[in-house]
Amino acid sequence: MGCGHKDDKASLASSQIASFSHQPHQPPSTPASKEVWKKGGRMFSILLAVHLALLACTLVSSGAFEKIAVHDYDVFFLLTVMMLIVIIWIIFYLAGTSRCPDAILCKDSHAGPIWLRGGLILFAIFSLVMDVFKIGYYSSFYSCLSAIKIIYPIVQAIFVVIQTYFLWISAKDCVHVHLNVTRCGLMLTLTTNLAVWMSAVTDESVHKAHSKLKKNMTEEIFRWILKAGMRSSSAEECNCNSQICQIFKNGYFWLYPFNIEYSLFASAMVYVMWKNVGRFIDHHSHHIHRLKFRLFRRTFFVGIVLGLIILVSGLGVLILYEVQVNSSTESSKKSQALTMYYIFNIVCLGLMSLVCIGGSVIYRFDKRDMDRHKNPTRTLDVALLMGAALGQYAISYYSIVAIVASTPRDAISALNLTYALLMIAQHTFQNIFIIEGLHRQPPKEDHKHDSHQKDLYGLTFVNINAVSLRMPDSGSALAPSAASSTEAIHPSDLVRSLTAPKKMNWRRKFLREISMFLLLSNIILWIMPAFGARPQFDNDTELNFYGDSMWPAIVDICLPFGIFYRMHAVASLLEVYIMS
Repeated sequence: MGCGHKDDKASLASSQIASFSHQPHQPPSTPASKEVWKKGGRMFSILLAVHLALLACTLVSSGAFEKIAVHDYDVFFLLTVMMLIVIIWIIFYLAGTSRCPDAILCKDSHAGPIWLRGGLILFAIFSLVMDVFKIGYYSSFYSCLSAIKIIYPIVQAIFVVIQTYFLWISAKDCVHVHLNVTRCGLMLTLTTNLAVWMSAVTDESVHKAHSKLKKNMTEEIFRWILKAGMRSSSAEECNCNSQICQIFKNGYFWLYPFNIEYSLFASAMVYVMWKNVGRFIDHHSHHIHRLKFRLFRRTFFVGIVLGLIILVSGLGVLILYEVQVNSSTESSKKSQALTMYYIFNIVCLGLMSLVCIGGSVIYRFDKRDMDRHKNPTRTLDVALLMGAALGQYAISYYSIVAIVASTPRDAISALNLTYALLMIAQHTFQNIFIIEGLHRQPPKEDHKHDSHQKDLYGLTFVNINAVSLRMPDSGSALAPSAASSTEAIHPSDLVRSLTAPKKMNWRRKFLREISMFLLLSNIILWIMPAFGARPQFDNDTELNFYGDSMWPAIVDICLPFGIFYRMHAVASLLEVYIMS
């Protein structure tokens, strides 16, 4: 599979490009055959990804339940093998495929924006710290553990480093050699990230369930339940008794949310690369917008200030919630913490819903054209926003049914009902605002001015009378072109030409304020459930209505999607802010 032997599709496309350069109006000769081969290569890679994902999901879910002869080290072994294969393929891509002649004929300017890659690096750093804590934790009692538990975090750290470098330099590539191998490699990478995500979510959920069980009973009963119900026979031998071991254990569980977000961010970027394999971009219609991120310019600071107030207040609520709910067994403190949590979220979600409605109204007055060009990145952003919101929708609707059907109803139930309804409304209005913002074209400079008006834009001070006096009369002897270019100049037109570039549209200012407020609010709404503030497990209404087994399963399945929605909304709102 050398560089000189390309797929038929690549050679056919190259010949068509050459023919287009000589015959620009000639249509492609065999578009149907190209599309068939494209779909065939994609279908094979999709089938590979589906089978691997089902295998990983089966092992991960089986290892999470009791009385099933699937151990956690079986899951670690599969994930380790998958990550090693992906590492080998990435090295092959960087050293071989990307260096072939005509391997990357064009790049997708929309794929892998700098803020997305920056977020990926941030999450990668925390993931590496988590792997260090894991290695330290498992090394504390390596004599009674399987070796794969120590090998797995080491391989995962190498995988994170290599994949982050690969996505940083190759996220925009449109590869045209080794098409089928590249598609399969990218789908394997995507499946591996999703498998690691599933494993991390499951491990975190099991850990929280054990922590809650341990808090509600004595230490002796808890150990007896673990020994009787868990398949591992080393629960008693491998106790983490030292202080350093406890630090490593608590540390890597606190860092799980960053690793979860890293896997999802990487999966999204890999999917866009997979869509761009074999793609030719029309540079006449695929404009590259070089937008500058100016955070503290042309803004009223209202959105930033309100967003920071929400962010700081949310951090205070999170700390108090953790102290009163997770560190105390008194029911009165638990009720106070739930009341405080619901009131804060009701205020925050209400403000966000109103702001999103206001932004949608402002878009009705926006004169920018809609961007209708093909954009896999934007298509994926919209799909992820709509799909990830389903998780929070499901939790909210389950809560609404439980609250309405349960009796008696108290103040916390009323707050919980209001919280669930506002959560549905906020997700809906925010999706409308973000999707409409992503489909708007960035603001452009006004290029419809005449040449003499462009020259006048550079003037800082001008004497209007002097300019008007220098204009010749319309009846003077001038060339037709000169007469047509000068007779339209008037002092009032000159004033408008000089002042127009200095004004920023009020609609753009308000859209920036709205985007920044929503961005900061989504950050705190991501932090709170990601780091332990989960009233779904602490409110007795849903637990009593659905039972101790069904309701935790619903939350464990749906809540990770809701958490991911917040972080993806942050990235999308940052793009909307920059494009406004």
